[in-house]
This record gives sequence, structure tokens and C-alpha cells, in this order.
Amino acid sequence: MRQVNIHEAKTHLSRLADEAGAGETIILAKAGRPVAKIVPLEEPQTKKKEPRKLGFLDGKFSVPDDFDTMFQDEIVAMFEGRE
Repeated sequence: MRQVNIHEAKTHLSRLADEAGAGETIILAKAGRPVAKIVPLEEPQTKKKEPRKLGFLDGKFSVPDDFDTMFQDEIVAMFEGRE
């Protein structure tokens, strides 16, 4: 457990948060007197995420050949105020 002055904590908050996330407990002190504690969450944040699986939707749907121009005439008509 480490004690840090509040002025130093304000300057290095990001670093202290990383240290707490890694499992360290940090005591914040004002004029040498402990006033608060930064503690890690219950589960350490060091778990590796499973990599995303690419191509899992392959063959599940198809994109029409005219996708870029679909409903073009209707959209232009709406912008021009025609129905």
C-alpha cells in the first residue's frame, strides 16, 4: 500500500488509476494525513478479451447488386417535394 500526496495525485491521476487497475491500493493524503483510498475493482482488469471472429455472418445475407442506387428515384422525388 502506497501513500501519495493529493497534489501529486492530481498531477498523476491517470498513472495512479492504471496502478489501481493492476491491483495496487493507494492512500491519498493531505498534509501527510490519510484522507482517501484508491482501490482496485473486485475483478482485475487484466483479463484478455477473446479475439473477434471474422466472417461469422458469411452466407447469412446478401447485398443486392443495385445497393448504391436503390430507391434513387424515390429519394430524389422526396427531396424535390414530389410524391
